[in-house]
Amino acid sequence: MPSDTSEPRALPTPPLTGYRGLLRNREFAGLYAGFTLTAAASTLSGFALGTLVDHQTGSPFLTAVSMYGASFATVLGALTLMSVADGARPRRTLVALQWVSLLGVAAQAVPGLPLTARFGLLLLLGFFQSLGTGTRMGLLAEVVPASAYALARSLINITSGGMAVLGYAIGAVLLRYLSPQGVFVTAAALTGAGLVIVAVTVRERSIRLTRRPGLRRTWTTNRELFSHAGQRALLLNLWVPNGLVVGCEALFISYAPQHAGALLAAGSAGMLLGDLTVGRLLTAGQRRRHAFGLRLLLAVPYLLFAAHPPVAPAAAAVFLASAGFAATLPLQEQLLELTPDPVRGQVQGVESAGRMMWQGIGAAIAGGAAQHLAAGTAMAAVAVVSVAITVFSRPFVVRARSVRVSGG
Repeated sequence: MPSDTSEPRALPTPPLTGYRGLLRNREFAGLYAGFTLTAAASTLSGFALGTLVDHQTGSPFLTAVSMYGASFATVLGALTLMSVADGARPRRTLVALQWVSLLGVAAQAVPGLPLTARFGLLLLLGFFQSLGTGTRMGLLAEVVPASAYALARSLINITSGGMAVLGYAIGAVLLRYLSPQGVFVTAAALTGAGLVIVAVTVRERSIRLTRRPGLRRTWTTNRELFSHAGQRALLLNLWVPNGLVVGCEALFISYAPQHAGALLAAGSAGMLLGDLTVGRLLTAGQRRRHAFGLRLLLAVPYLLFAAHPPVAPAAAAVFLASAGFAATLPLQEQLLELTPDPVRGQVQGVESAGRMMWQGIGAAIAGGAAQHLAAGTAMAAVAVVSVAITVFSRPFVVRARSVRVSGG
C-alpha cells in the first residue's frame, strides 16, 4: 500500500553518465571501496580456510563447506535481524558490522584453533555479513539518485565477480609464501581498511524514521513483502533461474575436467560484458524491455549441452548465457521501485540472501541430477526448468505495479 511516511530520497544531483561520474560521489566511492575490500577479504579468508581444512581433514565435503558454507548463514540473517538494515543510524550499524567481520577474520588467524570453532566463526560471519549487505544496499539507494541505481549495482556486480576470480588467484600466490594464518592476517588488514574508508566517507542518514529493529519487525516486513504477487514474482525471477544456471556451472568440472577453467573463464567474461552493456549503455526503459529476453538468454544456450558439444562451442554457449545474468539489474530496479523507503535495506538484503541461497540449491539440484544423467544432459535438463519458470512467471512480472509494500 502507498506509504506517506517514507523519508525523502537523496537530494537531486547532476546526472551520472558513467562509472567515473558515479565514483565522483564521495559516499558512493566510500561504499564501493569498502565493499571491494570486504569482498576481497572474504574471498581470501575462504580460500585460506578451505586450504587449512583440506590439509587437516582431506575431506572434499568439509573443504567445500568451509569455502562456501557462509552463504547459507545469510538466509538466517534475512529471516531474523535483517530489519537492522533500516535502522535510524545505518552508518553506525555498517561500521559496527564491519568491526564484527574484522574480529571474526582476525580470530581465524589464531594458530591451533579447533575446526569446530573455525566453522562456528564461519557461520557467524556469514550471518553478520548478510546484515551488512542489507545495510550497505539500503545506503546505496540513498547516496545515489534513482536514475543511477542500476549503474551502481552493475559496477558492484562486476566487482563482486572480479574479486571472486582475482581473490582466489591472489590467495594461491600468497599461500606460496605465507601460511593460511598469514593469509587470514592479510584478509583482516583488508577488512580493517574497508572499515576505515566507510567510517570516514559515509555520513549518517539522520533523515531516516526511527524504527526499532528486531525479530518481530523482520518477520512483519518479510510477511508483507511476500504477500504481494508483484514482489514475489520479482524475487522468484531473481533467485530461481539464476540459481539453476549456477547449478549448470557447478557441473563444468564433471563435464570437461581438463577444460573446466576455460568454461569458467568464458562465464566470467560473459557476465562482465552483460553487466557493462546493460548497466552502462542501456536506459532504464530499454533494460525493462529487454529483461525477459535476458532471462531467457541466461538458460537457453545450455540446452546445447544435451548434444555434448566439444569445448569451443560449449565455451561460446557459456559466454552467451552468462551475459544473461545482467537480467538481475532491471529486476532489482523494479523491486526497488515497489519498495517503500523505510524497508529498502531489508528488502534488498532478503533479495541478496535468497539469491545466494538459491545458488547453493541450484548446485545441489544439478549435482543430484548428474548422479543419474550425463553431466551435459543434467545441465540441459536444469536449463529447461529455468526457462519454464521464466516463461510461466512472466505474466506476474508484467502485472507488477508501482504499489509499495507497507513500510511497517
